[in-house]
Amino acid sequence: MDKKKKLEQRLRDKARLVLKVNYFTSIFTLFFAALCFFVLDIKQVIPYVFLGFGILNLVNTLLYKYHKNLTLTYNIVSIMTLAGAIIITLYSGGINSPFIFVLALIVVAGYVTTKAYGSLYLNLNLLIIVLIYSQSIADFSFVTNVVPEQSRNLFALLSILFSVYLLGGVFGKNLLNSHHNLYKTKDELEAKITEKETLLKEVHHRVKNNLQTVSSLLSLQSRNNDDKKVKELLKSSQNRVISMAMVHEMLYMREDIGKIEYKSYVQELAEYLIRSIKGTSSNITLDIDIPDLKLNIDTAIPLGLLINEAVTNALKYGIVDDSKGEIFIKLRKDDKGEYILNIGDDGIGFAEEVTHKTTKSLGLKLIHNLARQLRGSIIRDLSKKGTHYIVKFREISDQIPSMA
Repeated sequence: MDKKKKLEQRLRDKARLVLKVNYFTSIFTLFFAALCFFVLDIKQVIPYVFLGFGILNLVNTLLYKYHKNLTLTYNIVSIMTLAGAIIITLYSGGINSPFIFVLALIVVAGYVTTKAYGSLYLNLNLLIIVLIYSQSIADFSFVTNVVPEQSRNLFALLSILFSVYLLGGVFGKNLLNSHHNLYKTKDELEAKITEKETLLKEVHHRVKNNLQTVSSLLSLQSRNNDDKKVKELLKSSQNRVISMAMVHEMLYMREDIGKIEYKSYVQELAEYLIRSIKGTSSNITLDIDIPDLKLNIDTAIPLGLLINEAVTNALKYGIVDDSKGEIFIKLRKDDKGEYILNIGDDGIGFAEEVTHKTTKSLGLKLIHNLARQLRGSIIRDLSKKGTHYIVKFREISDQIPSMA
């Protein structure tokens, strides 16, 4: 169920509850008006208020079928109920009137509609009750109890029955049904989400397996080729495939399938590249400074490929042969939400005149193209020994554009 359908369902539930309450209260108040006239012997004010409310509320409820504005229907009935309840309360004993509990129903109806209306009518009714109490204890009173002495107990009984039935039998019953429907929908959504997460994990697992198959084929092709340059190209391609496979493997292995913990990914990738290029025993030191950052797949893969190229170039051309060297990788996020990657080595470096535009090196071109794919910027830091880059970018969540 999409968002639009859920909103429509909520509106239908609210409309059904408000209309049901309106019909019930209209019929009950008309019946109450008849009882006041013919049974309770109340001839002033109260029966006319019941009669007027019943008729006007029926008209208000029937008009909803034409304008379909639930807020308008609710506010009209709330204002009429508030005015009618105040008048009947004042003319049936003031603060001691049992009909005063009807004011609480207006608050409940308000919260059923929206939290804002509920808060509004709660505060308004609290003020009205205090004013009714103040009028009751004053030395003078501008209204009198029009309910005959012999009918007051029966009037109280009918008022309480009306309040209790409306609150429990109508509001309570319908709210319980809505509550059950809400949890039923929630359980269905959770089941669908779990199913999708399982399928997505399986997709990541299969992608990882396919990439490893490609890596194995490249490795096999490399072993069957005697050309050193071709072997290096195949090995570089294999490492690029492995860097992508690692992302999918981490997404498959972890609970959060939307983002990966980037520090552990960079650590594993850098250690793999050192073993792949320099062997199991080398003089390379890793200095990785990455906080607990999580990146989505759209950002993680191109950034991982960029790090792969920078580290590969450092191991192949910066720190030559068995020389001792250090590789620096630092990633942080600034106050503006921009990521800053500092990556480099303390090797021999290369001439300042050599750029991605003038060189024939695929690795150097890829580093700049991947920075552009991240929709960021890249500059070379010439103040330090070796080769160092500063890459600035923001996390992307939409479709990654193809490299130009």
